[in-house]
Amino acid sequence: MRYEFTTEEEDFRAELVDWIDDLDDDYKSVSEGGSDDDWAKALEVRKMLADKGWLTLHWPVEYGGLGASMMKQVIFTEEMVYHSIPGRDGFGTRMLAPTLMVHGSEEQRKEYLPPIAKGEVQWCQGYSEPNSGSDLASLQTRAVDDGDQYVVTGSKIWTSQAHRADHIFVLVRTDPDAPKHRGISFLLSETDVPGIRVEPIINMAGHHAFNQVFFDEVRIPKANLVGEENRGWYVAATLLDFERSGIDYPAQAQRTLDELIEYAKGTNGVTGQPLSQDHDTRRRLIDLQIQVDSTRGMAYEVADMQSRGEIPNKEASMAKTLGTRLVQDVHRFGVDLLGMYGQLRPGSYLSQLDGRMLDAQLGTVAYTIFAGTTEIQKNIIATRGLGLPRG
Repeated sequence: MRYEFTTEEEDFRAELVDWIDDLDDDYKSVSEGGSDDDWAKALEVRKMLADKGWLTLHWPVEYGGLGASMMKQVIFTEEMVYHSIPGRDGFGTRMLAPTLMVHGSEEQRKEYLPPIAKGEVQWCQGYSEPNSGSDLASLQTRAVDDGDQYVVTGSKIWTSQAHRADHIFVLVRTDPDAPKHRGISFLLSETDVPGIRVEPIINMAGHHAFNQVFFDEVRIPKANLVGEENRGWYVAATLLDFERSGIDYPAQAQRTLDELIEYAKGTNGVTGQPLSQDHDTRRRLIDLQIQVDSTRGMAYEVADMQSRGEIPNKEASMAKTLGTRLVQDVHRFGVDLLGMYGQLRPGSYLSQLDGRMLDAQLGTVAYTIFAGTTEIQKNIIATRGLGLPRG
């Protein structure tokens, strides 16, 4: 299916690109997973976006949004990712907020949505545990009923941005005797409360984005329960559908592919000819461009479903599977294309493309693991999409 944007949506894209072009260069080289200074700059950009209403384009007006079309929201994400501009709030605006609009109480929406819309709060996701990654429903972090509070004890791992976050949404087991999908609840908590401790995890590229979060008898008010007690699995699944459904992957891949195409047009130091004249190189570039276009189309399909009030499920898994594999393929090819230079990291005086290819290849290894492994996504597609029997 071919998607066409309205004149209003294309005008917004032009306005956004102009704003990005005018943005101070200091904000364009910022990594949200980088230094404290980078993070501070990212928050400055987030505040700019919030002031313009762009963080929450598609939100209903009563919750701080502009009531814009879902496709306008897609355009915003696509251009921000393509131009590597920081400041978007994936955990708050993309994942938690729309989930609260589906499952949260009116009191929770009034309390939690405005700070997200204003860019004043950073959330993180407490899902995976050391012994329950892909099998998320086997989680063991326990929440014990204690009057008007839950007492939470356990651990979450691979918690992105937990060291920056002031709030966390967390899955806990409230009924240890129930079937594993039935005894789970979805809670909201601040991170500076007694009993929460965050320990860093450094990834293979040497960056600190992941963390392990420990809960030692943390008290969380029952008012912070989203949905029904012991029915949190369905809240969690809704959030995952929003997490997996983005345009981020093809936009990121397109940016890298465009850089590689320009690089291939240059003169190769070995042959004296542009790499783009090599038949195999041209074939691989064309193949990757086809993958980008098809993955972008799948992401547009998911957004179109959301614009009709539907919650994509198998479609979100399809978009996630295609997108994560695509980003890995593009950066793996980038390292290959650079030859021996592809082994150099940022900072080397001989590095090509600022050493970003190897760094990105190492960083994207996690893409087919986080937010549900590719194997899990294929199971969802098989059972919920194709109607195949469960094994």
